[in-house]
Amino acid sequence: GLALLTLPATDLRLALPDAGALPTSSTARQTYDLVSEHFGPGANGPLIVTGSIVTSTDPLGLMADLADELLAMDGVASIPLATPNESADTGIIQVVPTTAPESQETADLVHAIRDRHDYFLETYGVDLAVTGFTAVGIDVSAKLGGALLPFGLVVVGLSLLLLTMVFRSIAVPIKATLGYLLSVGSAFGVVTLVFERGWLAGLLQVDHIGPVISFMPIVVMGVLFGLAMDYEVFLVSRIREDYVHGGDARAAISSGFQGAAAVVTAAAVIMCAVFIAFVPHGDSNIKPIALGLAVGVAVDAFVVRMVLVPAVLQWLGDKAWWMPRWLDRVLPSFDVEGAGVRRELELADWPEPGADDAIAAADLRAPGTSRAVSVRLPHGGVLLVHGPEVADVSALLLTLTGRLEPAEGIAKVDGLMLPERSATVRRRASYVNLDLASTDAVTEAVAERPRLLVVDRTELVGDPAERDALAALLTRARTEDGVTVVLGAVGPAMLDPLTALAPAGAPVLALDLHAAGGPAPAASTTAPSPATPATAH
Repeated sequence: GLALLTLPATDLRLALPDAGALPTSSTARQTYDLVSEHFGPGANGPLIVTGSIVTSTDPLGLMADLADELLAMDGVASIPLATPNESADTGIIQVVPTTAPESQETADLVHAIRDRHDYFLETYGVDLAVTGFTAVGIDVSAKLGGALLPFGLVVVGLSLLLLTMVFRSIAVPIKATLGYLLSVGSAFGVVTLVFERGWLAGLLQVDHIGPVISFMPIVVMGVLFGLAMDYEVFLVSRIREDYVHGGDARAAISSGFQGAAAVVTAAAVIMCAVFIAFVPHGDSNIKPIALGLAVGVAVDAFVVRMVLVPAVLQWLGDKAWWMPRWLDRVLPSFDVEGAGVRRELELADWPEPGADDAIAAADLRAPGTSRAVSVRLPHGGVLLVHGPEVADVSALLLTLTGRLEPAEGIAKVDGLMLPERSATVRRRASYVNLDLASTDAVTEAVAERPRLLVVDRTELVGDPAERDALAALLTRARTEDGVTVVLGAVGPAMLDPLTALAPAGAPVLALDLHAAGGPAPAASTTAPSPATPATAH
């Protein structure tokens, strides 16, 4: 039924309003009607055809010829004026159409005159243009009408993207967007039926049947988008919250709907009442906008959100909340339902009550890798990570600094859960890749006094003096600021070179990614001076 209601929208016509759209009690409207009655409907919106005639040797004869050409065209009632200006460099022709300014026939006449531009230029040497209030109104309406599709694509694209990020689902955003389009189509369909076909025009006190104001569709689409997404978030966020916390998709629909339906209903009733009040007593230009918004809100809230949304979610079940893992990793998460907060509370005492580790990980696997690691490193300690592949080492270090989301496992950095607190971890952890920067970048990172300093690709520092300077810098950072240091290297037999870079006196833990299969082993080692071994498991 709603789909059929959108069909009349294909006949929606747009125009800038003139006096003909005013109430019949208005003196301007009465004058407009009298002019139409005695001089024809086109007299209320004459066209002005103008062009340069500076090269003409007979400007009066030229204007007469042009007037005859235009008068012979279909849709032209008369040519009251065809004359050059005082300086005889510009010709001015007034064209009175046979139809009213807002009619489609008048727009067709404007296009027909413009289509003959090349003919007039070749035959008479005049570059003619069509202007005047009527032509400008037609052009503005065409521009606004042409902007509807790009505007709609932007609105639909934003809704898909934002709802996908909020609800971590593919089906829910598509359903919400299709529901919004159905609401917009219904609003445009009803506006067309009332203001262009005259349905219920007397009841709604519509004084003029014809095109609606040009920017009505964009205003209705924009406002309705905001309201529709509000209702969607009110309702579906509560359903998803119950699903995340309870795990039963269909039971969550019932409990979530009961909790949020009253809010959506109350909000929609208020908005409908406000909008509908402008229809019988509002300005003639506001009436179609108000009716469109009232119908759109009613359809969106009471049909789309209250009926279609629960029905579709019930039909899809758990599939409604499915999202590809690669997309879940790429898109930012807003944690609307508090799932991240719940996970943090559940793991507040992990790995043990009172633990104060700089890094704690259990079966942690970085994205794009196949190795899982388990490690615990105290504050002020040093973690040495070495392996055969650049991707494995760098992915793990980027994950520990909150720059990549873990693929599996549990991880805390400076007491903050990953990935829930990745943004805070990124602010506290500095990452320097010596394949992309020099050791000067390490100096700059130390100057920022991070809680965690990660230096990747240390095997690329081959100069002994430069390695000694780097080791001294890391020792000073740990000694003066208590920085926890993580060093990464790629290649065989890298443990000793890494150990030589470790700050003196620090507890050191080595993580070897060379071993084939199973979890990556971690082993305690010793810094260049006596150190307390860190634990690993």
